[in-house]
This record gives sequence, structure tokens and C-alpha cells, in this order.
Amino acid sequence: MSLNAVAHLNFTGQARAALEFYQSVFGGQTTVVTYGDFGMPAGLPDATKVVFGQLTADNGFRVMAYDVPGTDGPAVPATPATRRENGTTLTTERFFLSVRGETVDEVSPVWKGLAEGAAIVEEFGPSQWAPAFGMLTDRFGVTWIIDVATAHA
Repeated sequence: MSLNAVAHLNFTGQARAALEFYQSVFGGQTTVVTYGDFGMPAGLPDATKVVFGQLTADNGFRVMAYDVPGTDGPAVPATPATRRENGTTLTTERFFLSVRGETVDEVSPVWKGLAEGAAIVEEFGPSQWAPAFGMLTDRFGVTWIIDVATAHA
């Protein structure tokens, strides 16, 4: 399975929960620290609560997550703006990550894991350009494409 090498995601008060969720989907090791651990100035609001963390998945994929000041909620819109172009779904979503495997069996568990609490943009299943394809916006507002690698652009 191939994934983006590194994903940098900003959250408002949800980085720790997001990393735990992605670990449940991808496996691997997480490292979570707070800004306070870095000796941030005491005047920074909630310096001891603001989280920076990294998940290194079993396949080498890394998700780096940061909390940003603000009220709890996703850092990106829950519904991405998408359009169809030449048989492909394109998105203007700021955070747009791809999970690609060589077989349906390889990517199905990732789809099932990410689909928990997700907004499904395009159902996972056979498509005209891939044995399996799907797009969803997960419960943290991050948009993912999951597909099986084929000889398509």
C-alpha cells in the first residue's frame, strides 16, 4: 500500500484524538507532546495543553498533527468542494490524502477504518478507471481518496 510520505494536519483541540484514530486505522507508533514540553513561554495561552504529535504507521506513512488555538472543531471544512473532470473526481479540499493499494483486499480495511463517522463523497467500489475507488471526508474533516493502483492518470 502506498501513502503520501508525510501529512501535516492542523486541528483545533483534536490532534491527540486524531492521532489515536489514525493509529487505529494504519497501525504504528505515536509520539505526542505538548507545547509546554518544548518550553514555550508561559504567556502562551494553554501552552501545556496544545498538542503536537506524530504517527509513524507500520508502512512508513507519517501523519504529523498540530493543535491550533481556537475552539474544538475540525480545521478543515467537513464537506469538500468537488467536481468531476474526465472521469476523475477532483477536490479543492485543503487536506487531500491518497491511499493506494495493489488489491481491493489491501485497501478495504483502510476504507472501513476511515469511514467511521465520515462523510462519504464517493462510495468505495468498482469504477470505470480502477478495480476499487472511493473518497470520503473523515470525522476530523480530512479528505481521503482510497483506490487500487491501475494504469490510469
